Amino acid sequence: MGPTRISTLVVAGLGAAAVAWLLISTLYYSGIPRLPWLPVVTLAGLAVLEAYAAINTRGRIERKPGRDPVNPLLVARFVVLAKASALAAAIFAGFYAGLTGWLFVETTRAALDDRPAAGGGLLASLALVGAALWLERSCRVPERPDDEREQDPRESRPGQR
Repeated sequence: MGPTRISTLVVAGLGAAAVAWLLISTLYYSGIPRLPWLPVVTLAGLAVLEAYAAINTRGRIERKPGRDPVNPLLVARFVVLAKASALAAAIFAGFYAGLTGWLFVETTRAALDDRPAAGGGLLASLALVGAALWLERSCRVPERPDDEREQDPRESRPGQR
């Protein structure tokens, strides 16, 4: 499993933005209820939790004083969580970006009232993308210097494989 590619997140976000723009422009907007704030709060809360997990995990991997050793299975779970939430947050960010763009073009009172929730959703989604990428990066094992590295027995005999 490799690190999350930024290009994957950008493509997912652009696709979601296009879908959101098409959906909202083809539907009659005034018939849709107001945008709720609960998804915004949820995305922001997840971003805070993943940022905290990134700080805690990095300290435990680096074996800072006063920190317990890290459980490798927990780190693997954090990596899976980080990869999944980065992609989901990119899709949410794209959706909120398309919605926000359309709301700034629309001049109705309902669109004006929904702009803060859409903008907040975009910011919270971007925060979750950043926190997820940070958590994924924090789960990497630090490189050891060459003098601390255990030598492979095959390396001590040049010419043999």
